[in-house]
This record gives sequence, structure tokens and C-alpha cells, in this order.
Amino acid sequence: MIDPQEITALILAGGKGSRMGGADKGLQTFNGLPLALHTLKRLQMSGSVAEIMINANRNLAAYESFGVPVWPDVLGDYAGPLAGFLTGLERCATPFMVTVPCDTPLLPLDLVARLAQALLAHDADIAMVSAPEINSQGQRQLFSQPVFCLLRVSLLESLQSFTQAGGRKIGAWTALHKTVLVPFDLPTDDARAFCNANSLSELRQLENAPS
Repeated sequence: MIDPQEITALILAGGKGSRMGGADKGLQTFNGLPLALHTLKRLQMSGSVAEIMINANRNLAAYESFGVPVWPDVLGDYAGPLAGFLTGLERCATPFMVTVPCDTPLLPLDLVARLAQALLAHDADIAMVSAPEINSQGQRQLFSQPVFCLLRVSLLESLQSFTQAGGRKIGAWTALHKTVLVPFDLPTDDARAFCNANSLSELRQLENAPS
């Protein structure tokens, strides 16, 4: 296994919150605490990372109050999650970095361990979550979750080149590297673990969803 001391976590909270009416998603409350703080606490509870950083582009003081480093995008104009990846990789002092979005307060405590195990087993550059969702035919199907990734920090130069050329899509960049999809569909896995809240109504639904 990869030693937790070799992994830094990056919480992605740099979006515009367009589907939340422009609200800063990471600061919206879930069971009384900001979403991003829930995510931070889950990572701390897991004991699977050495350091945690937050990528945010506004309300920096609020995020800094959580007690971890906060870094705005190194690319301008809210360039998307890949800008957060780049920001994190440029700041990361460990050989590996795991990325998680700020709006999944129920992320699995064994998330990083399972990604790390798969990355080593497949000698991959990137390990990406694959989680069940309901498809357009109403069937349960595994879909990749590209904002949940464990990356080798040695990919920094590749990502710099990709973004300098105008690339902004996570999938287009990860396709350039050996990527292993890691399924989170065991009977013991929480079905809500990767349910993100894209609106305030979805956030309230997630709060009230049965475990």
C-alpha cells in the first residue's frame, strides 16, 4: 500500500456554483456544517492522507478558518475542476494527490485506500472512482467520477502542457495516461457516498435520504 504520509488531499471548492444560484457551494450547510468542512472531516477521520488543501476562488477567509491551506486557481476565469487539479499538483509536496469535490459530505472513509490499492495493482498513473448511478433507461450502471482521482504528482508537467494548449476537460487529459477505474459498488458501500448536491433542493434531499 501507499503510505498515507505520501498522499495529499485536495478538496475542490473553486466553482461558480451556477446551479446553486451563484452560491459558494462548499459553504452551504449540510446537517449544520459547511459542505467542504464535512469533506475535510471525513478525510481527517479516514487517516489516509498526510496533508489536506482546499482549492477555492472566493470567500478565502471562510475556507482558511477550517485550518488548512487554501489556494485559488492558477488559471483564470473559473476554468473548471482541471484548474483545481493543476493548482493542487503545483502545491503538492507528496508523491501522490487525491482529489475530491466539496459537495460529497458522505464520501467513503476507505476511498483513498481503495484508490491507492488499485493504482499500485495496475501500475497506473491515475485511479478514478466508478460509482453506480441510474442511467437513462432507469437501470443501475457504473459511471466514472472524474473529480475523485488519485494522481501521481509526476503528472504535473503533462497537465501544465495540456492546459496551456487550452485543454479543460478532465476526461480528455486522463485519457492520455494509464487510468484504472475503481468500482465502489460493494453491498456495504453507501449508495449516497458519491451523490453530489448541485442545487439547494438536492442538498436538502441528500440530508433527508435514508442511509
